[in-house]
Parts: sequence; C-alpha cells; structure tokens
Amino acid sequence: MTTIEHWIGGAFTRGAATRTGTVRNPATGAATGEVLLAEPADVDAAAAAAAKAFDAWGDSSLSQRTKVMFRFRELLVRHEDELARLISAEHGKVVDDARGEIVRGREVVEYACGIADALKGSYSDQVSGGVDVFNFRQPLGVCAGITPFNFPIMVPMWMHPMAIATGNTFILKPSERDPSVSNRIAELYADAGLPDGVFNVVHGDKAAVDAILDHPGIAAVSFVGSTPIAKYVHGRATAAGKRVQALGGAKNHAVVLPDADIEFAADHLTAAAFGSAGQRCMAVSVGVAVGEAGDALVEVLRRKAEAVKVGPGDDPASEMGPVVTAASRDRITALVGAGIDQGAVPVVDGRGLTVPGHEEGFFVGPTVLDRVAPGMAAYDEEIFGPVLAVARAADVDEAIALINANPYGNGTAIFTSSGAAARRFQREVKVGMIGVNVPIPVPMSYYSFGGWKDSLIGDSPIHGPEGVCFYTRAKTVTSRWPEVRQSVEAAFHFPTAS
Repeated sequence: MTTIEHWIGGAFTRGAATRTGTVRNPATGAATGEVLLAEPADVDAAAAAAAKAFDAWGDSSLSQRTKVMFRFRELLVRHEDELARLISAEHGKVVDDARGEIVRGREVVEYACGIADALKGSYSDQVSGGVDVFNFRQPLGVCAGITPFNFPIMVPMWMHPMAIATGNTFILKPSERDPSVSNRIAELYADAGLPDGVFNVVHGDKAAVDAILDHPGIAAVSFVGSTPIAKYVHGRATAAGKRVQALGGAKNHAVVLPDADIEFAADHLTAAAFGSAGQRCMAVSVGVAVGEAGDALVEVLRRKAEAVKVGPGDDPASEMGPVVTAASRDRITALVGAGIDQGAVPVVDGRGLTVPGHEEGFFVGPTVLDRVAPGMAAYDEEIFGPVLAVARAADVDEAIALINANPYGNGTAIFTSSGAAARRFQREVKVGMIGVNVPIPVPMSYYSFGGWKDSLIGDSPIHGPEGVCFYTRAKTVTSRWPEVRQSVEAAFHFPTAS
C-alpha cells in the first residue's frame, strides 16, 4: 500500500505523524493506502512554512500571481483524466462525474486568473479642498481550508485559488477518506511556479482540525461539511480571533408543479438525486409533488431509478458508483428502513444491492420513497446517499411553506412552465441558491456560493466576489498634498541679490 504524506514547504514529509488512517477503494472495499494523520507539530510546521512564504508572496505583483494561476489552469486541463481517476479510486464516483467536479473547480481558478480586476479599489477626487480618498485590499496572511470527502478537488478549489491569488498562503486539510488528489494538486502548483510554502497539505483528523482552529498564526479558516461540525468550527475559530467561512449541511427540495413537463422534471430529479450516489451538498433529496403532478411524477421516477446503472466508478458503463465507506452505507440503509417503518412508501428500494464482481463494495442502489413528511427520519435527517424522498403538497403555497419550515436553506428548485409561479417561488422561498427548471443551482465562479439558515454558519459565502472580500481586508487612505513653498529665511545657500 502507498503511504500518503503531508506536503509542507514544497516537499513531501512524514513530519511528526505516528498515526495513520486507511484509505479504501469503495467499489471493492480493499485498502489501497495509509494516510498520515497529523499531530499539532505538523500544523505548526505548515503554518511556519506558510508564514515564511507570505513575506514574499504577499508582496508579489498581480502579474506574478496571475501567471501562476494561468499555468495552473492549463495543468488542470492537461491532467484532467489522471485527476479524475484518482478521485474515483478513493471516493467511488464515476470518472465522468469526477471530470465534471474538476471542471467546476477549474472555473474558480479561471476567475482567479482575473484577480487584478477583482482587486481594483476606488478613488474619490477632491472630497474636500485638496483632499482625496482611495481604498485598496491586502491579503490576510496564512489561511486554511478544511474540506469534505464528497468533492475532494472542487471544494478545495473554491478556496485555495482565491486565497493564493489575493496574496495569501494556504494550508489545506482535506478529508482523510480521499486524500491523494490534494497531494497531486500540490505538485501541479509547484509545476506552475508557485513558490514553496505558499500551498501546503496537512492530512489528518480532529487533532489536525483543532490545531488549525487554535493556531495563532492562521488568520482565516474556510470549512465545508455537516452543520454540527460547521457550528463547532465557526465557534472555536472565531473565539481564536479568526475569520471563518463555515458551510453546513442541506436538505434540498425540488418542487414539481402540475404544469411542468413531468418527464423532463423526473429526468433531472433522478440525475440530481443519484449522481455521485447522492453525496452532494446540492443533491436533490426531497421532491415535492404538487397536486395532480404527484402520482404521475412518482411513476416516472420509479422507472428512471430502476434504469440507473450502478457499478464501480472506473467502469464507463456505470452511471452511479458506491458510497464512500461501509459506515456510510449502513447509515443510509438504516435511515431508509426507519422511514419505511414510519410510513414512507418504498417505490424503489436500493438496500441490499450487490454488484457482481464487487461484492465487498459499499453499494446502495437508487431509492425512491413516497409519502414522506416532516417527522420521519427519511425527511428530517441529511441522508447523504442515493435516496429521493417524495413529499406531497396541495399547492405552491404548501410547497413553499414546507421548504421554509426546514432548518436547512442551501439549494432548491422549481419545475414549472409558469413564469409567475417561478418568480413568486424565487422571491418567497428562504433558501440561498435557487434553480428554475435547473435541479442543482450551483452558481458560476463569478457569483458566490452559500445557503441560508443552518446551511451557512456566520455570514461568509464562498468564492466569487464574497471570496475576494473574505481573503482580503480593506485599507482606506485620506490624503492631502499641500504645496510646499520655499522660505527665504530658512534657506541655507549663500545669499544673493535678487
């Protein structure tokens, strides 16, 4: 098995780690590597390397930073297939889905290539007699990112390109479940000409997380994960005086009105619920069938769910791979069982799925539960698996009320042919990201990503303009340049007749 080391100061290192975690291929269950789990001393070393690198990188020109980002972007394109296969081997998602993840992360790198425009300040001439005011933004210093397993390349790239392009240095603590692609990204940054110490990777578990949150040399922390951990990260890091982005969990609803194209809506709900085995913070986990759309929608969803091809991520025929661990599989199937016990109707039951040749893999088949309602485990819990719960609503008012009553507010969607209904929905629903006939409304890189309610702890969304603001702080300068007149009395030169 391979040993997955830290990347600190431009080189791989074992550091002070004495503990390891096992990395497995979710399609086979087989162990493929051991990842070092950092001790606080490893975080100290990464922070020291990043602080040393910041002295020069924080003062580097915008031209130098953008040249690195352009080269990094081209390396991401050149190595896309390699990176996608690394992701698939440790996460389990199909290779094409992993490629899509890389593309969406690369869009943030492309936004960072234009950082010179995003960092432009403002200038006000003659605000008072001979007085001008202008402002500009400067980097914070050493920043850190703590990222989840479900998007091992995309979510980190929502963070580190923005931090680095704005002049900061960065420490990434990726998920220990699928860590290898983060090390490869570190190598590609080095190949792009990024100076040693600007980007560092420290693998680990809670010990590494707590060391990052407490470290006095780290100015800001970005986090994506579950809501309980987001609250923990936000509370502990802000208590230590850090800026924090903390994105939490989700329970995304997609409303289908009777005037929608049911086949079109079901196609997109199927892809949004079962893509990446449902392990997406923007996955549709609740379909809200309004009025007479209900029975027709459920029947089409049944047909489409049964047609999904489940298999290992490296099989081109697979449309959906396994979930990430055996523990995840067992938790998902337990929540499905609890939902059925509480009255949900199993339309398609994916429990107990076995893929020939991969009997030890962590597979759960696409699952559709009908007549799900608040109070049931299948509705209340963030399942984070290939489970689509269908709730019924009498009208659009009831559908909006259902969404607004949910503690999460990450993403939502409406399928309709009515512009009036769509406009009302997008204005009244209490959710941060909304799709109209688009099931997974992840914004482009030049907009910011972030939900409402328990899906965003604090008030700092990620990437885009909000990301630029998060990784920098403003200085405002008020200046006056009075004319200096030479005084004859003060002159030191030999006096002459004028």
